[in-house]
Amino acid sequence: MNKLRLETISDGIFAIIITVMLLELKIPQGHDLSALRDEAYLILSYVLSFIYIGIYWNNHHHLFQVIKTVNGKILWVNLHLMLWLTMIPLATGWSSSTGYAQVPTAIYAFVLFMCSLSYRLLEKSLISSEGKHSLVAKLLGKDNKLFVSVILYGASIFLSFIHAKLTLLTLGILAILWFLPNRNIEKYFQEKAANE
Repeated sequence: MNKLRLETISDGIFAIIITVMLLELKIPQGHDLSALRDEAYLILSYVLSFIYIGIYWNNHHHLFQVIKTVNGKILWVNLHLMLWLTMIPLATGWSSSTGYAQVPTAIYAFVLFMCSLSYRLLEKSLISSEGKHSLVAKLLGKDNKLFVSVILYGASIFLSFIHAKLTLLTLGILAILWFLPNRNIEKYFQEKAANE
């Protein structure tokens, strides 16, 4: 199957997620910077969640540039990822509106954990579909970041019951870890552009 429809619906979902999160931001009441203080939790959560959505959009885009076709399984696995990504605005709003209470913050971390696992499942499905010796298998290679991420995401869920700031710090570290797309894919496209 042609991958264009999958990419189109995914891009649309990413755009809707960002729009929903933006609509949750409230216009500060007041004329100075102290008016932002009341919205600080929501703004912080919005920025962190926006970065996460950007990371997934960027990596999703790069990933689908190196595959040829999709099949029904990949369509469903991609929708599974989209399901968890669409939960980010709810988890963002709930955790920030409660001032990062334990349970809402744990749910926020859990949603991001599930996004990570869903993305990895998508990678594995693409490798399975394209073959062990395919370009996508070669470029993804052994992913040590994933192992570290699973541990940190799991820890972030439990850290919310100790102190929410530790959860946010852990999630911030994970965002930094994943901010840059896969180096092998970036290098492949740079070399490809240089040879054209």
